[in-house]
Amino acid sequence: MGVFGIVFAESGLLIGFFLPGDSLLFAAGVLASQGFLNIWLLIVLIFIGAVLGDNVGYAFGYRFGPKIFTKEDSIFFHKDNLEKAKVFYEKYGKKAIVLARFIPGIRTFAPILAGVGKMHYPTFLSFNLIGGFLWGVGLPFIGYYLGNTIPDIDKYLLPIILLIIFLSVLPTIIHILRTPEDRRKIWNIIRKKIYG
Repeated sequence: MGVFGIVFAESGLLIGFFLPGDSLLFAAGVLASQGFLNIWLLIVLIFIGAVLGDNVGYAFGYRFGPKIFTKEDSIFFHKDNLEKAKVFYEKYGKKAIVLARFIPGIRTFAPILAGVGKMHYPTFLSFNLIGGFLWGVGLPFIGYYLGNTIPDIDKYLLPIILLIIFLSVLPTIIHILRTPEDRRKIWNIIRKKIYG
């Protein structure tokens, strides 16, 4: 039930943007391959948590959307994350609901933005089901498959998880490095940290 709660929170609650979805799902699949978890129960709970979480996020955005854009930055909320998710959603449209599943941070805000933008709910639900299946079933099955294929996978688990984390944040890093304004912001933060 812990995996369900984390997936649900990361998929649709504003406080869930920092949770480790991709690496968690892969690791859970590996654990299932070693007999610690039931793979079938695991993927069903993850799929349901992902779809329900996105639906809660959509409903929240639909109901409270305009207030989100006027909120000030805090520990749990940064307008930059919301703006990046908005740009991502506008650029990729309906596919954003599926693609966002694989990008930390964006994954949390995409369903909220779909609600804010009053996306047609049956369309949202269709893409939500596809994304929830690809992410929530695909990643645990990859972990399960590799756990059954690679002998002593526990020796390689940490490097594999670090690679998954790197690959999941890579699109965001590339996007930031491509944008001059974002590069300036990062450089200013680094300078302040170094020079005070």
